[in-house]
Amino acid sequence: MLNRILVPTDFSDNGANALKYAQNLAKKFGAEIHLLHVIANDTAVAMGSDGFFAVSDEIMQDLHNAVTNKLQETAESVAGSVKNVVQEIREGAPFSEIIQYAKAKDIDLIVMGTHGRTGISHLLIGSVAEKVVRKARCPVLTVPSDGHEFTMP
Repeated sequence: MLNRILVPTDFSDNGANALKYAQNLAKKFGAEIHLLHVIANDTAVAMGSDGFFAVSDEIMQDLHNAVTNKLQETAESVAGSVKNVVQEIREGAPFSEIIQYAKAKDIDLIVMGTHGRTGISHLLIGSVAEKVVRKARCPVLTVPSDGHEFTMP
């Protein structure tokens, strides 16, 4: 039984594709969707001509405001077709925050997009989706960037 579906989003096309899958599953099972955006803790540090520097509180507040607005838009895009949409913004390591949220909210399924990185990019950056798949206590449905669209039978 699916009651709560978590959709971590970075607002990319991959995240939007994963949301379509989650939306259709939520409709079918009468589940609520939890939208989560994690602001990576390394966002607070930027690279300048003199090296790394901390981003000001004002810029971080602007980022939070922009994320809040985008999350609201995303929630509104699915709100009429599902039972309920919960929105959350967290700061930290994305994979860790996703796993902690899923545990705290008793999530039944995580649906997330993948970026399809390979080779050195994957080795250096790692995959948030891969870490979530390995560490989550609930099932994780990953939707590849070049995957086919979800269609209901």
